[in-house]
Amino acid sequence: MTTRRLVLATRNQHKIAELRAILGDAGLDVELVGADAYPEIPDVPETGVTFAENALLKAHALARATGLPAVADDSGLCVDVLNGAPGIFSARWAGKHGDDRANLELLLAQLSDIAESHRGAHFACAAALALPNGTERVVEGRLLGTLRTAPSGNGGFGYDPILQPLGEARTCAELTPAEKNAISHRGQAFRALAPVVRELLG
Repeated sequence: MTTRRLVLATRNQHKIAELRAILGDAGLDVELVGADAYPEIPDVPETGVTFAENALLKAHALARATGLPAVADDSGLCVDVLNGAPGIFSARWAGKHGDDRANLELLLAQLSDIAESHRGAHFACAAALALPNGTERVVEGRLLGTLRTAPSGNGGFGYDPILQPLGEARTCAELTPAEKNAISHRGQAFRALAPVVRELLG
């Protein structure tokens, strides 16, 4: 049987390596490449109102453009007392996309008078697989925790320095990459995607 090629809608090499390892651990003979293998294909605007919608938008666009099965994910931080915000706006909460420090500082300011007992939050990730024929599947992963009142740790990115996973004394930014990957929302979603890849790609 020939190896099937699967394209992941990201240019983030860490994310590509993470999914490649998960598929390999699942015994899947799949060649995974990132969107950087197709530089002529533009990034897809994330216009959905849920993580799943955004993941599907990206996966379908890439599947149509390449003629290959495509995977995409979308993720963010959901804060209980903010009714799930920042959610899909996590990367641009302070206005400018990708300004981690500004996003973090704004969120902490918004929660400054919230008691520890009400600082529940979780990271959420939706991972989608789309085939060129329109077939689609979505799986989700969550990392539950509470929010610190100040950042701690130098690892990770985004809101990692303030989310302390349940049962853990450290923030996500204080965990080793291996420790974080073992419990992360994206790791959970990608692991849940492996049997779907097996089912749909054979």
